[in-house]
Amino acid sequence: MVSLEQVQQIYRQPLVSLVFDAQTIHRQHHQTDAVQLCTLSNIKSGRCPEDCKYCPQSARYDTEIENYPLLPLETVIEQAKTAKENGSTRFCMGAAWRQVPDGQEFDRVLEMVSAVADLGMEACVTLGMLRPDQAKRLAEAGLTAYNHNLDTSANFYPEIITTRTYSDRLKTIEAVAAEGIQVCCGGIVGLGESEQDRIELLHTLANLNPQPESVPINALSPVEGTPLSDAAIVEPIVLVRTIATARILMPKAIVRLSAGRHRLSVTDQALCFMAGANSIFSSEKLLTTVNPSIDDDASMFAQLGIAAWETVPQR
Repeated sequence: MVSLEQVQQIYRQPLVSLVFDAQTIHRQHHQTDAVQLCTLSNIKSGRCPEDCKYCPQSARYDTEIENYPLLPLETVIEQAKTAKENGSTRFCMGAAWRQVPDGQEFDRVLEMVSAVADLGMEACVTLGMLRPDQAKRLAEAGLTAYNHNLDTSANFYPEIITTRTYSDRLKTIEAVAAEGIQVCCGGIVGLGESEQDRIELLHTLANLNPQPESVPINALSPVEGTPLSDAAIVEPIVLVRTIATARILMPKAIVRLSAGRHRLSVTDQALCFMAGANSIFSSEKLLTTVNPSIDDDASMFAQLGIAAWETVPQR
């Protein structure tokens, strides 16, 4: 167990010392100067009954996103093949559901998972709340990881979401881990949370058993029509501190520099990589928000001397 006081001490130390410690730990556990490319597909968009204040896919908010039902299997397979050709080794599929539905739709998701795994890629899904029996079926289909973010601290969580509880999220994470599926679990900075909230989120993540294999660190991308549309853009240094602390607390995890990257300069992103981030999303969009282009990322990699993983290392 890591104490809250220990997390506070790590997070609040001088930035140069924090990044040095994080980079030192990173080099002990991971390939240096290399990141994993992931592609995220929005396989079912909009009309979600949840009230997450940051999310344009909520049916409660008037946003301009496209609403569509679960994509055909063939469409998703073609997306995954294209992602692999573009260098991604992990293909993530997100559906705007509160709870994973039983029936034909879930059966189709299972087929998608199997097809992605058959391509030699890591298969990840984020589908909402999940029962143990559903987790078992996903594991049998070949699922690598299940994404279910905690978003923020338990204390601040009710300010952002009221339609499900923090314990609901933890139950889904427990169901996933019990089936041997890797847990992908992180959070969002820039929701209006305090520094202490970020510290408490990292404390919770570090004390999950097992620790998450994958930790996405997202910066809010405010979307017009959502309650957080006027939220202040978070300073890049907040991302760097959050990533560095996550790297120190969860040495073996893949720390993913996720949403909000389009607002970061190459220098900002370089600091995040120095702090221990070793994965980015290579997609036209992250579900519904803007993401840097593949060409922009290739240019950044060339400037920084960073390579994309060509294969998935054994972890």
